[in-house]
Amino acid sequence: MNLLLTVTKMSEPIISARNLNHYFGDGNLKKQALFDINLDIYAGEIVIMTGPSGSGKTTLLTLMGGLRSAQEGSLKILDRELRDASKQELTKLRGNIGYIFQAHNLLTFLTAKQNVRMSLELHDRYLKGDLDKVANDILTTVGLEERAEYYADNLSGGQKQRVAIARALVSQPKIVLADEPTAALDKKSGRDAVELMQKLAKEQDCTILLVTHDNRILDIADRIVYMEDGRLMDRPETT
Repeated sequence: MNLLLTVTKMSEPIISARNLNHYFGDGNLKKQALFDINLDIYAGEIVIMTGPSGSGKTTLLTLMGGLRSAQEGSLKILDRELRDASKQELTKLRGNIGYIFQAHNLLTFLTAKQNVRMSLELHDRYLKGDLDKVANDILTTVGLEERAEYYADNLSGGQKQRVAIARALVSQPKIVLADEPTAALDKKSGRDAVELMQKLAKEQDCTILLVTHDNRILDIADRIVYMEDGRLMDRPETT
């Protein structure tokens, strides 16, 4: 029992929200979007967040991704407090986070390799290395070595999402945030995409927080959390 307590105390969450509230608008138009969010996520975990559309999932994801600063309560990412964080602090944090969205958001005037390489160019630690080799290596890992020089418009939906996954993970971020990554994919392509995310994340000891409505992929999660009306709960409310 003492050993268990010691291990638990040593394992600090990589994402920690305490009494987190968030609002949109001002004055009479001010509307609360998140209510008293309390959530810990640990290194190496794959956590899926699900719930109805408009329940606040994407708002919480963007806060955790440093895309906006926390307003009320506490939100610590990689032991950095994001409440009232400056633009510079948020920018620095984003260097440790990979993003995967429903729309792959590839630049169509770049090849698959160039899209991945562009992510590396944002990190000083890679600039003196062979960026093309690093980009090619991860494209090989995701099964796209023969598509490295293809432009995005010449790739299938599943291939585009694999490039997006490669781009998000190539810099070995500590956290990956994915917002409906399978929504535009068929069953097989969607399954392949999330299993690839799972494999790469486990190899890199990367934490994944994935927002989805896709019940077909829930089994990849170490843990599932539910959100409804801006509140987290243990399970969906039933009537």
